[in-house]
Amino acid sequence: VNIGEYSRGGRTRGDNKAVDHDMGCREKYTPFGIVNEDTGELHLTFGSSAKTSDFIVDALHSWWERRSPDERDTVALLQIKADNGPESNGRRTQFLKRMVQFADDIGKPIQLLYYPPYPRKYNPVERCWGILEKHWNGAKLTDSETMLAWAKSMTWKGIHPVVQLSQEVYEKGVSLSKQAMQAVEAR
Repeated sequence: VNIGEYSRGGRTRGDNKAVDHDMGCREKYTPFGIVNEDTGELHLTFGSSAKTSDFIVDALHSWWERRSPDERDTVALLQIKADNGPESNGRRTQFLKRMVQFADDIGKPIQLLYYPPYPRKYNPVERCWGILEKHWNGAKLTDSETMLAWAKSMTWKGIHPVVQLSQEVYEKGVSLSKQAMQAVEAR
């Protein structure tokens, strides 16, 4: 999400002056979303750093921490459907290491299910992105607070999403050695 005086969709709401190109954007946020298919709850995290395996797992941690103790107790198996992108695929060593740590932290087994390549119509979070884009179409997202306010005001299945901003800086290209990966693969 590029932040600035940009017109989204070619039109602006209210103020009719906007930049029609987003070249030279100085502030940008990467979204990550979690959809609870049972309840319809949508959890959006906007990161100011790179979308990495660490960013994804930290967003999952944050989502889990928002669950009530009763809700956490009822979960026997956490099933996560992922898009098999470069940050979260089943061969990404840092992602697998962090997911094993996450499973240990929450004390629950985790099953990763991957969508086949390019199945956007089947992945509910992809539909959320379309709804969010349509919702803030024409809005000038001039700062992070405005972006978050627009994201909070959308609805998914009649519910406003939980929205948060991550200012954590994540290092790209983190990977494990073959020896370290053996311990992860054993899990």
